[in-house]
Amino acid sequence: MKHMLVSKTGGGDFSSVQAAVDSIPEGAGDVTVLHIEAGVYYEKLRINKPDLRIIGKGEVRLVYDDYARKPGIEGTPMGTFASCSTYITGDNITVENVIFENTAGGSGEVGQAVALYVDADKVSFRNCTFLAAQDTLYLAKPKEEKVNRSGRNYFEHCRIAGDIDFIFGSATAYFHECEIVSLNLGKEINGYITAAATPEDKQTGFVFHRCRLVSDAAEGTVYLGRPWRDYARTVFLDCWLGAHIRREGWNDWDKASVWHSVHYGEAGSEGPGAHVDKRVGWSKQLHESELERFTPEAVFGGDIGWIR
Repeated sequence: MKHMLVSKTGGGDFSSVQAAVDSIPEGAGDVTVLHIEAGVYYEKLRINKPDLRIIGKGEVRLVYDDYARKPGIEGTPMGTFASCSTYITGDNITVENVIFENTAGGSGEVGQAVALYVDADKVSFRNCTFLAAQDTLYLAKPKEEKVNRSGRNYFEHCRIAGDIDFIFGSATAYFHECEIVSLNLGKEINGYITAAATPEDKQTGFVFHRCRLVSDAAEGTVYLGRPWRDYARTVFLDCWLGAHIRREGWNDWDKASVWHSVHYGEAGSEGPGAHVDKRVGWSKQLHESELERFTPEAVFGGDIGWIR
């Protein structure tokens, strides 16, 4: 196991996170631990090496400010995918105590602006924060846009903030005891928390377990989710829902055809937004006998050593 220190103030092995990642040889075969000292690292970061452990020491902020409408190299808008501040494609990565941020601006001003994009297997985050507005956390492109990968991601004790579709993508992801913060746009509809693009052949998309959904937005102005693709799968288990959550819970993105293909469910919801008797008829209130399908072991196919 190799250890490296990244420091903006000197005394470390590298002054930028990207330089540290780039220094790792291809096929190193061993775990590399990157210790990052406190500071704001203004980098458009690509983490494409596997077998990494990234640990923030103090307040570590990985920040950039691209956005979908921003002109790219050829003068055309760069698009959602290219707007990401940090891009992870290396498998077997754990991240602790890091803030991922896109500071481009509000969704009404700049549109989509991704803080973190992940398209990798066995990537876990603990005590991390993800900050942006529209499309904060992008967990892999839809299946038809990329080579299909297993894409298992795990989040524990994290904070995720945004407004429109701010947790989205095709990965299988488990969120345990996270805080999900919906920003206040001051509108009749203040946003949608999730926009899953679960592939048809996957049994699970996004699972939220014992999470808190909070906001200072007006009552009944935020949806739990809407389907980016027709087989979106999202469940909330034993979560606390603030008053900002709409009574109907879910939105069909103006596609009634998805009513028979999506899987949207809840069990044990509490709080002022837990109007389970008012939810749309094409969502489910899960029975206790169904919950064993949504344990980490079941969601990740029995392979959970990487989340410990």
